[in-house]
Amino acid sequence: MKRLAARDISLEGRPGALTGSLMNSSADLVTRACQGDQEAFRLIFERYSRPVISFIYDQVGDRELADELTQETFVRAYRGLKSLRKETKLSTWLFGIAKNVSRESLRARIRQNQHIDLDDKQVLDLSDQSPVPSSQLLDKEFNEVVQRSLALLDEDKRLVFTLKIFHQCSYEEIAEITGFSIPKLKTDLHRARAEMRQRVGQYVRT
Repeated sequence: MKRLAARDISLEGRPGALTGSLMNSSADLVTRACQGDQEAFRLIFERYSRPVISFIYDQVGDRELADELTQETFVRAYRGLKSLRKETKLSTWLFGIAKNVSRESLRARIRQNQHIDLDDKQVLDLSDQSPVPSSQLLDKEFNEVVQRSLALLDEDKRLVFTLKIFHQCSYEEIAEITGFSIPKLKTDLHRARAEMRQRVGQYVRT
């Protein structure tokens, strides 16, 4: 699977013949992938890589690292696909793997005393170093503020906030992904919303 992730799977996606297969149900794709159909797993990757990389980026705050961790998430998913229970949504299962991969990466950085510097513009920058058109400056600034604010949330609140607000997961799905009780999730979400409003409120007032 390492060869598949590095050579055959790309975050750019593959247009063309595969596009017509995207209507396959997740259950069908999982069944085919479990039988060794690598095209089916590639379709799973194409369908879910964007929300997964977005979720991971919100946890780690580094685009290049998020790309690497997304690849690792799908490598683990490929290896463990046969363990996926029929009653579990594929997206929920993938977010659970992504959560573990993100946590492992963050804790490894802590052990190595390589904390993310919230004042480092290279960490928070959402674009390349080329000149930014003036029409995009406000959006760029707002995105930086959002990422800075997310990084200031503690790990539990950041998880529930990104899954509920950005990915529209239900409390039941978030509980399955995180292992937290629903009352805890609701409390963490309420507190996360309050903190985020305080930090980004001036950018969203009309």
